[in-house]
Amino acid sequence: MPTNLAIEDDLIIEAKKIGNHKTKKSAVTEALKEYIRRRKQNELKKMFGKIEIDKDYDYKASRKRR
Repeated sequence: MPTNLAIEDDLIIEAKKIGNHKTKKSAVTEALKEYIRRRKQNELKKMFGKIEIDKDYDYKASRKRR
């Protein structure tokens, strides 16, 4: 999907340089992937301490069944 964005040139130049990207597109694509990844991680962090864990669960036993 073609999109026109007004992104500051100095940001694109720095992102290309830091990420060793050859094109603006690859720099922006990688930046968006990282943005999404970090947002998802932050959502997981909010769940810390809210999920009840079964202390008797044996993860090693479940591996042996395969």
